[in-house]
Amino acid sequence: MTARRIPHLSAAHSPTVVVLGGGLTGMLAAAVLASHAQVHIVERDLLPTSPAPRKGLPQAQHAHLLWSGGARTIENLLPGITQQWLSAGARRIPLPTGLVSLTAQGWLRRWPEMQYLIACSRDLLDWGIRQQVLTHPAIRLLTHTEPVGLSGTAGHVTGVDVRDTTTGDIQRLDADLVIDATGRGSAAATWLATLGLPPVAEEHVDSGLAYATRIYRAPPGTAHWPIVNVQSDAQAPVPGQTATLVPIEDTQWLVTLSGTRGGQPTREADEFLPFARNVRHPVVADLIADTDPLTDVRLTRSTVNRRRRFDLLPTWPRGFVVLGDAVATYNPLYGQGMSVAAQEAAALRDALDRHGLGDPGLARRLQRTMGRLTQAPWAMATGQDILYPGAIGPRPPAATRLLRGYTDRLLRTATGDPVVTRALLDVMTLSAPLQRLLQPNVAARVLLGPVQPPLTGPPLNPPTRHMPSGARSQARSQDSARGDGAGS
Repeated sequence: MTARRIPHLSAAHSPTVVVLGGGLTGMLAAAVLASHAQVHIVERDLLPTSPAPRKGLPQAQHAHLLWSGGARTIENLLPGITQQWLSAGARRIPLPTGLVSLTAQGWLRRWPEMQYLIACSRDLLDWGIRQQVLTHPAIRLLTHTEPVGLSGTAGHVTGVDVRDTTTGDIQRLDADLVIDATGRGSAAATWLATLGLPPVAEEHVDSGLAYATRIYRAPPGTAHWPIVNVQSDAQAPVPGQTATLVPIEDTQWLVTLSGTRGGQPTREADEFLPFARNVRHPVVADLIADTDPLTDVRLTRSTVNRRRRFDLLPTWPRGFVVLGDAVATYNPLYGQGMSVAAQEAAALRDALDRHGLGDPGLARRLQRTMGRLTQAPWAMATGQDILYPGAIGPRPPAATRLLRGYTDRLLRTATGDPVVTRALLDVMTLSAPLQRLLQPNVAARVLLGPVQPPLTGPPLNPPTRHMPSGARSQARSQDSARGDGAGS
């Protein structure tokens, strides 16, 4: 079928950009681009007007943590967004004060605030961003519409063909720039091949991870409850299993369990609590044992780390850029995807401010920048995932294996040294590059080891595990009131 051009979207009259995908990545890109052009967002779903699920984002039902590195970047792009989230019920949780976490090397102490995260449902995060972005007069949203291919040549993309999902009609949108933010299902590599470009190299690391989530009603007195997280130990020759409890809006606890190949959770409700009890520590199971579930168990298996190396193509067409999960997806347990997307949007803004939309080298320069931005989160995610039994993917290089010993010692030192904890959180929250962990003042302390003895249990005050329900409720209330770096 020949695509019918839409005249009033033609780039001949004014600069026009088409953003494919109305998720978090696409909305942030649109916000940046609206200062330079008319922006048309192409979205398959009908986007909800409230913090509600949508078909195209099934993974939204699981735990999503927006690290401070990403939150600061989004606030810079959309001033006031943080307060909008908080007013809608999200929580700003100080780290490590509001974190009870068993790492591979032991319990972290709850020192005074060093970084933070935004805790709420993914639906609320996306809704808050949409509320801001879609009010811009230069932005138009096209729903029930999906991209089917690029128009132009191998040297210059000039638009995109889109299909109305209700009628099947195909139309062409001319554009000075096309942004692909369609996520892990992106067909960008196929579209480029159709234009005559060479195949795009892909990298995969698959630990076989599956994760299951259930939402519970938070007990009274837990308005300021910390995030509780039991991590796996990738060095142990067993499947990696985790349990995470995140306090979210509407007085709810979102609990996500995960397991790698050979130790995955299931969607069976009667197996949820036993799985939580059999991870490295039963604290999450103890906390939800007497708590009312509000949902069924939701299970997801699409967790492969995958990176498409668009940045390595020998040539790149003018007028086309790929962002977000369409470039790289990571094991969701590391919580990096949203923060990386925010950094990519900031890089787009900086490049536009420096070079302008009409710069013929803009797209190639940006695509190489996207490759660099994915490097550190890719290394952190895959360096751990490849260690689990049955993991599929290339073995890490010798340099990475040598660094692993240092990383293990760093994690152990972080359990009893606030300076090292700060460096770890700076990197984990994508607030600083990986090199932060190798700075001389950090490395020296890592060599000395922790300055305080390891904690023998979760730093909840008083401990709540194995208590009768009444005493446990009182303990929850007491811990909720803490804000002084308890456990230190």
